[in-house]
Amino acid sequence: MTSGRLWSLVAALLGVVGVVAGGLALTRARRTGGGSARTWSVAALATGVAGAVIGAVVVAAAKGGPGTGYGIVGGYLAVLVGLAATAVGGLALTRLRHRTTTPTSRT
Repeated sequence: MTSGRLWSLVAALLGVVGVVAGGLALTRARRTGGGSARTWSVAALATGVAGAVIGAVVVAAAKGGPGTGYGIVGGYLAVLVGLAATAVGGLALTRLRHRTTTPTSRT
C-alpha cells in the first residue's frame, strides 16, 4: 500500500465518520434539540472538512492517474464524502439554531 493510497483511505474514513456523526446529530436534533446534537454536528463538520482537505491534498500531490498508486481515486472519493459530511453537519446545526430561536408557543 502506497502512502497516497493510505492517506486517501484515512481521508475517506474521516468523511464516513463525519456523515455518521451528522446523521446522529440530525436525529438528536429532531428528538431532543439538546447539547449532544450540537456536539455531533460540530464533529461532523470538523471530520468532514478534515477529510475533504486531506483528500484534496492527495489529489494535488498525485503525479499520475488512476491505477498508478498515488491514491487519486480515493482522494476524489474522500473530497466528495467529506463535503457530504460537512453538508449534513451544517444542516444539523441549522436545524438546531432554528429550533432554539423559534418561539414554541404563541400568545
